[in-house]
Amino acid sequence: MLSLSLKMTARDWRAGQLRFLLVALIVAVASLSAVGFFVDRLRAGLNRDAHQLLGADLVVNADNPLNPAWLAEAERRGLRIAQTVVFPSMAQAGEGEQSVAQLASIKAVSKHYPLRGRLKISTAPEQAGEGEGAATEAIPAPGTVWVDAGILPGLKARVGDTIQLGEKRFTIAQLIASEPDRGAAFLNFAPRVMLPLSELAATGLVQPGARVTYRLLLASASAGQGAAAAAYQAWLETQIKDAALKGVRIDSLETGRPEMQSTLERADRFLSLVGLLSALLAAVAVAMAARRFMLRHLDACAMLRCLGLTQNQATAMYLIEFALVGLAGSVVGVAVGFGGHLLLLELLGKLVQSDLPPVSALPALHGVATGMLLLLGFALPPILQLRNVPHNRVIRREQAAPQPLALATYGLGLGSFVLLLLWQAGDAQLALLTALGFLGGFALFALVAWLGLKSLKTLRGAVNHQSWRFAVTSLQRRPGATIVQVVSLALGLMALLLLTVVRGDLMTAWRNATPADAPNRFIINIQPEQKAEIARRLAGAGVVNAPLYPMIRGRLVAVNGAAITPATYTEERAKNLAEREFNLSTMAQMQEQNKIVAGRWFADRAGAPAEASVEEGIAKTLNLKLGDKLRFDIAGTPVEAAVTSLRKLEWGSMKVNFFVIINPAAMADTPQSWITAFHLPRAQAALGNALTRDYPNLTVIDVGGVLKQVQAVLEQVVTAVEFLFSFTLAAGVLVLYAALMGSQDERTREAGLLRALGATRRQLSQAQLIEFMLVGALAGLLAAAGASAMGWALATYQFKFEWSFGSGVWLAGLVTGALCAIAGGWLGLRNVLKQPPLQTLREG
Repeated sequence: MLSLSLKMTARDWRAGQLRFLLVALIVAVASLSAVGFFVDRLRAGLNRDAHQLLGADLVVNADNPLNPAWLAEAERRGLRIAQTVVFPSMAQAGEGEQSVAQLASIKAVSKHYPLRGRLKISTAPEQAGEGEGAATEAIPAPGTVWVDAGILPGLKARVGDTIQLGEKRFTIAQLIASEPDRGAAFLNFAPRVMLPLSELAATGLVQPGARVTYRLLLASASAGQGAAAAAYQAWLETQIKDAALKGVRIDSLETGRPEMQSTLERADRFLSLVGLLSALLAAVAVAMAARRFMLRHLDACAMLRCLGLTQNQATAMYLIEFALVGLAGSVVGVAVGFGGHLLLLELLGKLVQSDLPPVSALPALHGVATGMLLLLGFALPPILQLRNVPHNRVIRREQAAPQPLALATYGLGLGSFVLLLLWQAGDAQLALLTALGFLGGFALFALVAWLGLKSLKTLRGAVNHQSWRFAVTSLQRRPGATIVQVVSLALGLMALLLLTVVRGDLMTAWRNATPADAPNRFIINIQPEQKAEIARRLAGAGVVNAPLYPMIRGRLVAVNGAAITPATYTEERAKNLAEREFNLSTMAQMQEQNKIVAGRWFADRAGAPAEASVEEGIAKTLNLKLGDKLRFDIAGTPVEAAVTSLRKLEWGSMKVNFFVIINPAAMADTPQSWITAFHLPRAQAALGNALTRDYPNLTVIDVGGVLKQVQAVLEQVVTAVEFLFSFTLAAGVLVLYAALMGSQDERTREAGLLRALGATRRQLSQAQLIEFMLVGALAGLLAAAGASAMGWALATYQFKFEWSFGSGVWLAGLVTGALCAIAGGWLGLRNVLKQPPLQTLREG
């Protein structure tokens, strides 16, 4: 049997019967493998780069000096270590009556800081203020400090001058242009002064009772080996729990940088979506290629059955043939995919670091297994139909109805398809959402196509033209084939539209979540009497869209009458929230970047009860729900408010956000300061210094560096995703070709018969044109509807940003569907018109 299978494989290859199936499989596996190779390396690289915003893989924050045993254990595990000590203090410059002082954020750093990312320094204030400078692996030398450019005007100093920190004087050696782990915290935020940790004791600034944060930075020896840091984190969490330590917090990328985590989560979903669409199109292409193979082998199989081949032998012969094709196609596809991911790295250039983690064998094994799984799921049903070809087909060219076993194997194909999606996505919700979208689209498209064929009966005589009647009759003569063609074409076009037009809308919405003009400056501690003047100064400097919001400090002390303490919760983040003050606010109208996900926004009116709107994330962390009564201690005054709504915030927008907002009527008598966020153009960069000089109580926070880091990672991922879409686009083109070529043989025979009966080449050409225009236009409209629905579902439930329907997808679907169908019709018709009808009928 093996010998016969090899001979049949060689014969089918020479006859061109296997080429389409092999090409379909190679494209399918190549797209999946390229995604697999690159995504594995890119995800590791992105997480490495994103960890630069922490300065490490893991950061331990403590209110007291770090336990030496923690450092010893980290060293024992082979982790790299650095330490920082951060606290607010006064920096002084000048002598005698000319001396000036300014609040600064002092940061003492040890050698090897930072462990991830690099500091950037400069000696030019303008350059440093824009976050531009030379990268360095060094730290300040003994006797020197590096400072933010924003501290110089307040101290009336410049690079090379000396400043006093406690009991020691330092020389300003460099300006800090970029600090990887700076973050965007708003409390006690002041211009940075960085000094070596070895010099901290000489300043005498750290005294008992001082508000100091000790940080231990930890990183694996290699950027691609995160397991060591994760294991250390688990060990340290156990130590903290067993000793019941207070004031210790562990930050990772997930907990320490929500704005970057949001970007990476969306990146992960986009990359998973690319793999999913590749898998979907691969399944459709292989299924259609296998069906075409089966249709072309019905006569050969019937002849072999007449020559004594049994059903089991026929099944074994074709299974071996398909296994050989599957193995060859999978191996070649993996090789093409590997080359494709290398090309992607070359094209991305500086956007992707050249030191990405090395390639592993897992994506290659994944690709081969995927190819075989696709064949198993979508080629087995046609093989079983070949098994049941009757002997009398040699005489009567009729195809028997599929047997129950053959139909049952389509369930196997569906199961394999869903399994492939779950495997490829790694996200059950995303996989099921995409699978249900395509399966639902399949059923809906088939129903609409059937209704469309029914409606054509009444339209056959609507146009008095022979080609029109030929076209309508041809569509109705093969309702099953027509429906399959419309559905296949619609599914392929739907994926292509999702990859092109809708993908562009998704990318635009993603970029808009953190736009280029997102706020890069925050001003806090604005006093009520300063509001009007600050607003006037901002407007005069050309700053637009700088709303001022009240900010109220309050501590959550009770929920539904029950006192709240850190011991109330088991989760570390909930404990931290319970022991610190909240940034509350009050406003009559909800901020535009917020969205109510449950409940209603409060109706503020005279005598209205206190009502609160809570951010959905903190509500989940603190187990809060609609109707709960929250009691806050605000400067000694209790305020109790009922939770009437939950809000979703867009953290990546960099705009002012609040965990809890209470209606103004309930907060009228509370002490308030004000906060604003705005985008400051480069030409007005000196505005922040001018404001702090004229209003010493203000704190101006420059988050331009953080914004640049977030946008840099975002653009890197967008570029990668757009390139990966090209692989999926190739699979989609293959599906379109398969859909249009699926009935080529039957159309060839019909065209030959019609020409033999007197139809002209012009009439046939026009009939084919009309037929394919009708099929293509209907498929294009269905594809546009499906792509729009899937785009909305993905944006709403997976990527978590606003979605707007664009009219371009409908026009693109209609035009693309018609053009693709016409092109396919021309390809199928041109060979018929070039040869005599008798030859066509003989070959049919």
